[in-house]
Amino acid sequence: MKCPACGAENIRGVQQCASCARLLDPSQNPPAAVEIRVSRIAIASSICTLIGLIFFVLSLIAWLDPLVLHPQSKVALFTGFVTFMATGSALILGIAGLIEIATSGGRWTGYAYAVFGTVAPIVLVLGLLSPVSPLGFHSHAYRMTCGTNLSGIGKAMLTYARDYDDMLPRAGGPNARWVARLPSWAAENRSDAYGWSDPNAGDGQASVSASLYLFVKYAGVEPKKFVCSQDSRIREFKPRKYGVRDREPSALWDFGPNPPMHCSYAYHMPYGPNRLTLSFPPGFAVAADRNPWMDSPFARAGDFSRYKPDIPPFGGNSGEAKNGNAAAHERDGQNVLFLDSHVEFAKRAYCGLDDDNIYTTSTSATAGDPQGIPPKLGSQPANRRDSLLVNDPPAPRQ
Repeated sequence: MKCPACGAENIRGVQQCASCARLLDPSQNPPAAVEIRVSRIAIASSICTLIGLIFFVLSLIAWLDPLVLHPQSKVALFTGFVTFMATGSALILGIAGLIEIATSGGRWTGYAYAVFGTVAPIVLVLGLLSPVSPLGFHSHAYRMTCGTNLSGIGKAMLTYARDYDDMLPRAGGPNARWVARLPSWAAENRSDAYGWSDPNAGDGQASVSASLYLFVKYAGVEPKKFVCSQDSRIREFKPRKYGVRDREPSALWDFGPNPPMHCSYAYHMPYGPNRLTLSFPPGFAVAADRNPWMDSPFARAGDFSRYKPDIPPFGGNSGEAKNGNAAAHERDGQNVLFLDSHVEFAKRAYCGLDDDNIYTTSTSATAGDPQGIPPKLGSQPANRRDSLLVNDPPAPRQ
């Protein structure tokens, strides 16, 4: 407060000037007005929240509609990272904004911005952790879709077998040999497709996927039914993408020049002495998600030394047992198609006859084996009760 007589500054509220002792009238020198501003920290918190929500929506597209954007693509991982960073920053800035406003003595406002920046990220995190959230049940939805695919293949399998003397699909002829790729997947005739030495030899070369492709050729199964939506970057086979525009998929012989890019499933070894027929036990495993001990187009085979069944006498724990599961469903298990055409999501890979491991060759000459030996190109089942679900290796890396 300024003294009107001597001009000296005095402490606000005093009644007498400290310099000239003149009585002061507080009403003649009102306090200066306090400028109230919106907290910039609170505004920044709200902006970060909005950015997080936008990228969260993009992440949902990746998780819930893998045909638009696959959940393991770089774009999807980037949107998830931005969502995490933006909402985390919003929460920190929102709390800082609330503290600034509360301690400013009325000089700062913007409670609504700060509260929005604080509460919205918390609600978002709780929603993500909820079992009924989109991201909470996405893997279960993918399991169901994958199981539906295999169920449709199973029904087609029975139809095919009834038309071919109870034999399940086997490409290449009765003496065919397993190779990684057909001699010609787009050939005009069977002899060129399988590389027969003469039309009656039946000694061709065929991939595992070529046997599955017979469902497309002769049983009306669509190529998209062989794609598990949780199998990293696998896409539906479309001939036109490989320059074949004048022929339908049913006129071809395999899922293109690199079948593992278009087929997510492993099939019981069709070439050799233990070819499947409907005379096998109904609980025999026929097909399932990709074999974890064989390379996929985007990942190396698993480390078999880390796998141990969690049943006697092997003494493994839950984690070691899960190492033997298919990678497509986060090692939680695998969808398995059995000979009676029913599909089951098996929590362990040893779900075949006699606790047989469906992904390995049994070490017994007469029964199944929960552990077994990991397969390679050319492996054969050890006996008629040994399921050996295999898939073709990917094209060599350049």
